[in-house]
Amino acid sequence: MPTWSLKLAAAAGVFISPMAPRLEPLRRPEIPYRRRVQLESMYSAQVLDHFQNPRNAGDLPDADAIAQIENPGCGDVLRLALKIHGGRIAAVRFKAKGCVASIACASALTELITNMTLGQAKAVRAEAVTDAVGGLPNGSAHAAQLAIDALFAALKQIKAT
Repeated sequence: MPTWSLKLAAAAGVFISPMAPRLEPLRRPEIPYRRRVQLESMYSAQVLDHFQNPRNAGDLPDADAIAQIENPGCGDVLRLALKIHGGRIAAVRFKAKGCVASIACASALTELITNMTLGQAKAVRAEAVTDAVGGLPNGSAHAAQLAIDALFAALKQIKAT
């Protein structure tokens, strides 16, 4: 094959196999970086930070209240455990199965409500959680509401005791 056709093929992004006279397109490996760029363009830096480094994740031994809420629309599940001491939320832990936003919102909620009184925690709204994670895309607004629903369910258990 003439040299000029090899150069032309290389410039066009085509690989010419020396064993076969036909042209084959170059195969580029899938780059995991693309996924990260996608996430960065969709979510704020705070959301990604809470997702990649969740705060207060895990079980809480001897919890005073445990609530598990599931969003039937998307299938996200959030389990929130509270430990109360002196009328304040002394410790909070969560376990979540769901999207990036759900995990981030649960993590942010635990930071928001730690050391709050029960009355202050009852006043927390989904907008506060959304603000704490630097905003959410429209399709992920359900994540903040899931976190608040789990909090209210846990607080109802405490009022009952």
